[in-house]
Amino acid sequence: MVSLEEVKKASEILGKIAHKTPLVYNTTLSEMTGNHIYLKMENLQRTGSFKLRGAYYKIASLSESEKKRGVVASSAGNHAQGVALAATLYGIRSTIVMPRHAPLSKIKATSQYGAKVVLHGNVYDEAYEEAKRIQLETKATFIHPFNDPQVIAGQGTIALEILADLPDVEVVVVPIGGGGLIAGIAVAIKNLRPKVQVIGVQAKNMPSMAESLARGQLINISGHPTIADGIAVRNPGDLTFEIVKHYVDDIVTVDEDEIASAILFLMERAKTVAEGAGSVSVAAVLNRLSHYKKSKIVAIVSGGNIDVNLLSRIINKGLVKDGRKIFLNTVIPDKPGTLSQLLQIIASTGANVLSVIHNREAVNVPLGSAQVELELETADPEQVEEIQRLLKQHHYFVNISPTLTSLEI
Repeated sequence: MVSLEEVKKASEILGKIAHKTPLVYNTTLSEMTGNHIYLKMENLQRTGSFKLRGAYYKIASLSESEKKRGVVASSAGNHAQGVALAATLYGIRSTIVMPRHAPLSKIKATSQYGAKVVLHGNVYDEAYEEAKRIQLETKATFIHPFNDPQVIAGQGTIALEILADLPDVEVVVVPIGGGGLIAGIAVAIKNLRPKVQVIGVQAKNMPSMAESLARGQLINISGHPTIADGIAVRNPGDLTFEIVKHYVDDIVTVDEDEIASAILFLMERAKTVAEGAGSVSVAAVLNRLSHYKKSKIVAIVSGGNIDVNLLSRIINKGLVKDGRKIFLNTVIPDKPGTLSQLLQIIASTGANVLSVIHNREAVNVPLGSAQVELELETADPEQVEEIQRLLKQHHYFVNISPTLTSLEI
């Protein structure tokens, strides 16, 4: 087990390198949940995530001979950047193996921090195997992203900052991938404030730690792709598993729509950009912790390194889930003025038309008619229901869907 003393030692070494990230009270989340919600903004950490903490403390703990041989690591992106920067600060070589489909922004940033980047495999676990092969070949020191005592201790320094800023915290909500972050936080929290609840959050598409705990042993799951790529780990570490089993009070899972909505919420209501893995704690606060009332809850926003192209798709997904964007498909007579009449009905509800596709040649549309596909900006699900009611009242046959391609007449 990692000790509290090790976490405190890590805090001293990280003092001049890592930022003490802000703990921000969020009024909107608090009002929505009936609790007092604070966001621990690790997305504002150097390199854009908490990973610098563990990586730097691990590298600081290496012997001089180990530093001379350099370091190698595997990562979906955030650990990669932490190791790259830490190694560069110490003037040592670093090689990072990343999955082929890691976000381009993370690949580029890792290279810019000074690491040699190797792309291998489709998921983290395949990148890990390649990194271990390189480590054996080069005799470099492998810096594990989560299953390492010094890495865990470095991540645990977040808990010391939370307790310093909010001594009467009652619940801490933490994202889980391989378990390094929650293991370090749980060690510190439970040794200093045993009554504080530590709640882990995983993506429903990749619940490796939750499944392992449920079965009482480490398991490797296949899972499914998730926008929370930073916590898409098929197999948790044995060290993190034992710590989580000993200290963590509960683990919940959140689905892809809930993660997308949390990203959108943080952008609009907290004025901050968070990646999928960094947003799962907020998704849990919004959707899984309704049994808490009037509690002081800290949700850790663990990272903000999100690919801009992915962000646009996530925003769209979040808007659709919240009833703020819809795609509407109907058939109208192919006569002058009929499209205008349809649009006037839409306008009367206050919805905004973003795009219109008018198609006379659609396969299932009879002669003398035209298919109309509309992309609408709406206020909420109630406005969507009003649009449907009015159109049916005017004898339109309507399909509403999250995407144009899934609509059928």
